[in-house]
Amino acid sequence: MTVHVTPRDGRAPVLRGLRSAGSACATAIRKTGWWFNSILGGQDYQRYVEHLTRNHPGCAVPTEREYWRTRHADADSNPTNRCC
Repeated sequence: MTVHVTPRDGRAPVLRGLRSAGSACATAIRKTGWWFNSILGGQDYQRYVEHLTRNHPGCAVPTEREYWRTRHADADSNPTNRCC
């Protein structure tokens, strides 16, 4: 008795492996992007707005541009915990 394997059946495990590897690579890229974004402060403004609305509901919320301008001005006037 001879069993014939069609090319599709023979490739199925390989395709599953490629899909799994591709999914793992995409996950790694997303996580690396999240890490760089958090290091560079990408979510800081959103967290600040959440803090203001939760803890100081009467305060005006600055625009993102105003937030970063103030943050950089504060960092320049108080250079603590910086390497340069």
